[in-house]
Amino acid sequence: MLIGTILRSKGSGVTTVAPEATVRELLAELAEHNIGAVVVSTDGVTIEGIVSERDVVRRLHDRGPGILDLPVEAIMTTAVTTVGPGENVESLRRTMTMQRFRHMPVVENGRLVGIVSIGDVVKSAIEELETEKASLVDYLHR
Repeated sequence: MLIGTILRSKGSGVTTVAPEATVRELLAELAEHNIGAVVVSTDGVTIEGIVSERDVVRRLHDRGPGILDLPVEAIMTTAVTTVGPGENVESLRRTMTMQRFRHMPVVENGRLVGIVSIGDVVKSAIEELETEKASLVDYLHR
């Protein structure tokens, strides 16, 4: 299965936040959309960074509650690994597992076109297994 297949199923909408938005505003976006990470982008199509709940928790521990009024760019990850819609989900699953990523932006022709979570990847694996099982059961009952 390809990453683009997941995006067609779940949609390609990506919640972004501007680098100058405060961490407090970031938390409001995460809560409003019930998501675990957002892409940091000035224009919604280029990626300047990514920031997750985990990033916020770690910075709260390191620096204290004063980070809530800092800009997101002060805590974001700037070395963002991305994936293309034509890439294989199995390869992405390995990358996400080995590098401990929970969210991966999807980029095509230099533009942000979606985001895939580890939950999306696991769901696709389950769907593939169910399809395979149904095929095997059908084969055995012939």
